[in-house]
Amino acid sequence: MARTHKKVRVLPKGKQKHTAASAAKGVEDAMRILEGRWKLVILFHLFGGNVRRFSELRRAIPAVSEKMLIQQLRQMERDGIVRRFVHHQVPPKVDYSLTDWGQALCPALDALLKWVDLKETLTEAPWIELRQAHSPLERGVVKNGVDL
Repeated sequence: MARTHKKVRVLPKGKQKHTAASAAKGVEDAMRILEGRWKLVILFHLFGGNVRRFSELRRAIPAVSEKMLIQQLRQMERDGIVRRFVHHQVPPKVDYSLTDWGQALCPALDALLKWVDLKETLTEAPWIELRQAHSPLERGVVKNGVDL
């Protein structure tokens, strides 16, 4: 039996590495699920096991219209992130909470927040200096509001 110069191993299921194409596809799928102006705001109101009535979400996010809130909640329910529970009573009562899979988004979104904070700390000073250096007023190109 011939030996190869590389060890050949099979990764256990669940620890398989992504190729560039499969990683890009996975990120695209995740972004498709999370796209929408209000979905992330809704998620942050439901994190931590919070169960919210529709009216509570509506009051918590005053800038969203009722129609848009309903659409975003229904899309997240269809994608398996949000659980919708209808109480059969008069007047109707609907509760929303995150599924286990939806709750698992919390660490990923925390990592994104840390990433955004890192950008601000790494790029704040150089961008200010660059803007000042390229400002027309700093170079003396604009005089009395007229470009020279």
